[in-house]
Amino acid sequence: MMTKSRVALGFVVLAFSLLAVAPAHAVTNTTKCEMNFTLTEWAAGVKVAHGSGTITCDNGQTARVKLDAKGVGLTAGKNVVRDGHGKFSEVSDIREVFGDYASAGASAGAGKSAEAQALTKGPVSLALTAKGTGVELGISVEKFTISRAE
Repeated sequence: MMTKSRVALGFVVLAFSLLAVAPAHAVTNTTKCEMNFTLTEWAAGVKVAHGSGTITCDNGQTARVKLDAKGVGLTAGKNVVRDGHGKFSEVSDIREVFGDYASAGASAGAGKSAEAQALTKGPVSLALTAKGTGVELGISVEKFTISRAE
């Protein structure tokens, strides 16, 4: 015959067992997403950029996206990015990558140039690398927005 204390102990052990399994399960439900994009940017005191791209995740999710960036600082020039690539920190769903990212970056280039930049949106980070053509010299702080393409 089971006593109330043994039944209570059994429930406690079961509860802790379920809690121990839950975090391990949550970790396996993340996905790695990457973005390929093109971007045209120009600046004369205020930096503005518009572009498009595709995000693909290793869980099979994909999305066509629209990119917009704005910034201020000591910057002047024009640049066209034709070979942009971004890597997101792990997320549980592609929907987490949409929104406004903040960044601070410095760049310099003439003719063919390359740029790398890190952006954050709460717990989601995005590392961008890009190759392009144009002329740019400056320092800017940017708001980088990723939204679904219509």
